[in-house]
Amino acid sequence: MSSSRTFRITVRGVFDGLTDAQRAALLADAAAHDVLRAAFTPEGSLTYDIAARPAFVFRFSDTGEEEEDILEATERAETTAKAWLAERGYGFKNLRSTAEDLSQAPMGKRQRRAARTGGA
Repeated sequence: MSSSRTFRITVRGVFDGLTDAQRAALLADAAAHDVLRAAFTPEGSLTYDIAARPAFVFRFSDTGEEEEDILEATERAETTAKAWLAERGYGFKNLRSTAEDLSQAPMGKRQRRAARTGGA
């Protein structure tokens, strides 16, 4: 019996060749993309600080049944990030992704304590 796995995928990149109008649009919308609002979501959460540097980060959550599903989840995340950028005409470069299978992540102190005491 397999159980559902939760994946967190981070897609990073750098805006490239932005026009003044695109830069202004990103600056105007910056508050909605502040790192303090960052979350791993199925549709993706974008953060950037265009005033400081041209880098951006998309955070995605996805699920799968098998360990290998993380590869497809990562591909979906990259495709979604590229589509978002392309729809707005934003150039980008140095796109790279990292993915984590939360079922494989080490347990935190509270999780270990709960596992020892039977979840109490």
